[in-house]
Amino acid sequence: MSFVTPDVRPSAIARVNPVAKLIAALLLGVALMLSIDWVSAAVALVLEAALIAWAGLNARQFWMRTATLWIGAPLAGLTTVLYGRDLGATLWQWGFITVTEGSLTLGAAIALRVLAIGVPSIVLFATTDPTDLADGLAQVLKLPSRFVLGGLAGMRLIGLFIEDWRALGMARRARGVGDGSGLVGTVRRLFSQAFALLVLSVRRGSKLATAMEAKGFGSDTPRSWARPSRFGGREVVLILIGALIAAIAIAVAVLAGSWQFVLS
Repeated sequence: MSFVTPDVRPSAIARVNPVAKLIAALLLGVALMLSIDWVSAAVALVLEAALIAWAGLNARQFWMRTATLWIGAPLAGLTTVLYGRDLGATLWQWGFITVTEGSLTLGAAIALRVLAIGVPSIVLFATTDPTDLADGLAQVLKLPSRFVLGGLAGMRLIGLFIEDWRALGMARRARGVGDGSGLVGTVRRLFSQAFALLVLSVRRGSKLATAMEAKGFGSDTPRSWARPSRFGGREVVLILIGALIAAIAIAVAVLAGSWQFVLS
């Protein structure tokens, strides 16, 4: 399976070494996790939105890939609003649930922070091929080849797992297995099918490990790589952009007086 789908347009981001994308995403993530305030997260999100057009994703691809974030971020914010730390005036109270001015601000900060960290990470790696990522990890970051190749093999199996899940579902329906109605029947069918997929995955993983070992993938001999992984000017520019966005977000939050260092 490749993270680069055939309908993703070639773009400037797609040609950047995946290691640079990883470093840029880590810089943004670490910088935004140093504080819990809505200003820095909002500024970072606005600056990131201005660069999304360079990723090569159309509107449908962008919303489909980031859909879980747009669902999870408001839920995380709502949970914080209802059960977070109470500060300031109380706006609404029911039983042990209290909504205050401070919990509202904290909830907004959490929701924006989830989006500001998650959106660029998904967009950056939407145009990343697993093989390119493995080449970069091994040749640029000098990670152990056994670890890199094992991770690459696992990523390549994701597509097969999806197809296995669909095949299991169709086979079970054809045999009339797990057709119970209602919520209980659905949950029972999902757990039963998930267990079957787990067994199938363990068997396939064992066969793959044996095959890779037989072909010398587990050898301690230094490996050669078919495709060189280059790290040049484009990669440096992307890392600098990530660092600049993080610095601007922090600077604006400090000037606005909203910066709250998590360890203070």
